[in-house]
Amino acid sequence: MIARRTFFRVASGGLVLALGAGAGRTQPDAPTVAAASDLSAALPEIAAQFRRRTGQNVRLTFGSSGNFTQQILNGAPYEVFLSADEAYVETLRQAGRGEGSGVLYAIGRIGLFAPKGSPVQVDGALAGLGRALRAGQVSKVAIANPEHAPYGRAAREALQAAGLWDDLQGKLVLGENVSQATQFAVAGGAQAGVIPLSLALTPPVKAAGTFALIPADRHKPLRQRATLLTGAGATARAFHTFLQGADARAIFTRNGFTVPGGR
Repeated sequence: MIARRTFFRVASGGLVLALGAGAGRTQPDAPTVAAASDLSAALPEIAAQFRRRTGQNVRLTFGSSGNFTQQILNGAPYEVFLSADEAYVETLRQAGRGEGSGVLYAIGRIGLFAPKGSPVQVDGALAGLGRALRAGQVSKVAIANPEHAPYGRAAREALQAAGLWDDLQGKLVLGENVSQATQFAVAGGAQAGVIPLSLALTPPVKAAGTFALIPADRHKPLRQRATLLTGAGATARAFHTFLQGADARAIFTRNGFTVPGGR
């Protein structure tokens, strides 16, 4: 049985950031953008650059892509959706909630993180995790919930490829999304966690432990696609276009994503 634990729950599945000129000054018609949690470092920077370039504002809310998809299908008033799994964008298109097939904006990566003091030696092949597990030194490993978080599914695939998944049953602690899984790995008593490169690059996580990339062939590609949702307004459309431009691509790259060359 997998232990299901959560750091915190917030409205609409994620932290909401209002990116206006100042606190309480976001434009009333600023569209809400639903975004996968692995974007919680990169997307605020992109939104701030969008504001500087255009004078327009957006509201960001972060959570798991699967949860957002269900919310959108149930009528949640988001105008742009940045999914960590392009399959969810296709689900919304087929349901008449998304406009077209969207745009492939990034490809994500995962790796193994161990906090300072952990007995786990990090490496991309997960050999150190296996040794610590066999030695009885591991009681908790954090990942995002694979039932609705694409990065959780990638973590499961990587652990299966390393032959560790079955041995970790009863030791896995599931975050509602990758941000929560990362927090648990950093400060929640876990000996290790499988987390996104994009969050591993943030200063608090870098200072808290060590990280090693897992080879990309150990899991299905994390192809991340953005789409406009039915009823999206002019600002949302401008932001969707901005995501495909040079400014946004540079920020995605700096935050650990591979930026694809095509759709």
